Amino acid sequence: MAGPAEFLLGEFRRSVDERFRLSVPQSLVEELTAAGAELFLAKERPGCLSLWSAAQWQEKLDAGVQLVQSKIRAGKLQGKVAEVQQLGRLLSTRHKTVELAGRGRLLLPEGFREFLGVEPGGDVLVVGAAVCVEIWRPDAWTACLEEQIPAFRQLLDELSG
Repeated sequence: MAGPAEFLLGEFRRSVDERFRLSVPQSLVEELTAAGAELFLAKERPGCLSLWSAAQWQEKLDAGVQLVQSKIRAGKLQGKVAEVQQLGRLLSTRHKTVELAGRGRLLLPEGFREFLGVEPGGDVLVVGAAVCVEIWRPDAWTACLEEQIPAFRQLLDELSG
């Protein structure tokens, strides 16, 4: 998977304004938009959205969709209509093309606001997740950290060894 030139790292607290906009830190904006201004915002998990460069997201999405389509054509997914429909529903609602306005401001689209679960004036955490930027509701971020931090050393060893 092609990724940004540098890991996107850092944790930044931001407030969502009355129009559901938040400011993405410039250091993250520069890496995300290096290949163009168009970005993809995706529903990642409850309380978390992810922001990807459009080229990187589209490459990943196209590869997955093409594989599923080839399996359908080859008859390998017979009896899995419900799963294919579920995938289609999730593909229809999971991501949206966005662009950042001046000063790196991101407008959270309707549907994504509710999934994130934050109100105007509320805080979010903007987190560099190496290959994308994540926007977290603070309580969801804390829960994620509590679950994943104990495995940090093992994960680092696996990926770097």
